[in-house]
Amino acid sequence: MSEIELRNVHKRFGSVEVLHDVSLSIEEGEFTVFVGPSGCGKSTLLRVIAGLEEVTGGQIFIDGRDMTDEEPADRGLAMVFQSYALYPHMSVADNMSFGLRMARRPKHEIAEKVARSAKILRLEELLDRKPAQLSGGQRQRVAIGRAIVRDPRVFLFDEPLSNLDAELRVQMRVEIAKLHKMLGNTMIYVTHDQTEALTLADRIVVLRAGRIEQVGAPLDLYADPDNAFVAGFIGSPRMNFLKATAKGGKRLAVGGIEVEVPIATDVGAGTEVQFGVRPEHFDAAHGIDLAMTADVIEQLGSTSYLYGTISTGEAIVAQRQPGRNRAGELATLRFDPANVRLFDADGLRIR
Repeated sequence: MSEIELRNVHKRFGSVEVLHDVSLSIEEGEFTVFVGPSGCGKSTLLRVIAGLEEVTGGQIFIDGRDMTDEEPADRGLAMVFQSYALYPHMSVADNMSFGLRMARRPKHEIAEKVARSAKILRLEELLDRKPAQLSGGQRQRVAIGRAIVRDPRVFLFDEPLSNLDAELRVQMRVEIAKLHKMLGNTMIYVTHDQTEALTLADRIVVLRAGRIEQVGAPLDLYADPDNAFVAGFIGSPRMNFLKATAKGGKRLAVGGIEVEVPIATDVGAGTEVQFGVRPEHFDAAHGIDLAMTADVIEQLGSTSYLYGTISTGEAIVAQRQPGRNRAGELATLRFDPANVRLFDADGLRIR
């Protein structure tokens, strides 16, 4: 188990700076998820921690030791990639033990570690099979087992579920969560899927364009985002953003109605702001009514999503109980102003 600290880390490829002054502390035993859109630098940051990429500037500490210039093999980390990277001609047991055999570990030690990992991952019955005889989920478990046998201080996962179908991704998310609970190791997990981030993480690190936007527990980021990017990225469907104009104090004109929001800041009259409401908050028992024309309704069994427009022509998504509305009809959405999140012209939160 380990604590990792990044201090002012920069990474540049030629003239392109991919990571900008990244500072972050990851506590011992924590499950930390790096999340963000494609090209935000999350995989590069993971590879920098692993030592697969050299930093352009800054320092990396593991267990209090400066590991910035250490080789990957000396950092006590194990990495699981998006690609399973299994040797097709080797059995499951041989794939899992390959690193230990290359390190010339004693045979009895190799056998014990492979057996232990196979038991943890429920691979005992598959040890003699070749990768071609395994499903995608089983192959990914073998790749994780290859990491476990090394007894690493830290596990690094780089989008390990991207090649699996939807059902297998759900199953493997559960398996990885159980694995963390069982082993207690520090784990760092990279994904572009915010659902994976919300369900797996102790803490989420949201990245954009090589910078950290916000760090926090999943529900904290969901309920209390620092800016419009985090508010829009975390949550599915994403938060609705409407144009609003301050009427002075805490009153706003939005969507053809006026709303008073419970914020500490008095927004100057005439100021243009972004008015954010999540889809599920448009089904409140008490609050402010907003009319919407429902163009399309997605029926998902236990819930439904209304896609349509309000009087200003702005698009909106609302979550409702199924069967309450029909496409083409006017729907009345009700929201509690306490659930509104305001953002300024630069996307920063107004509290």
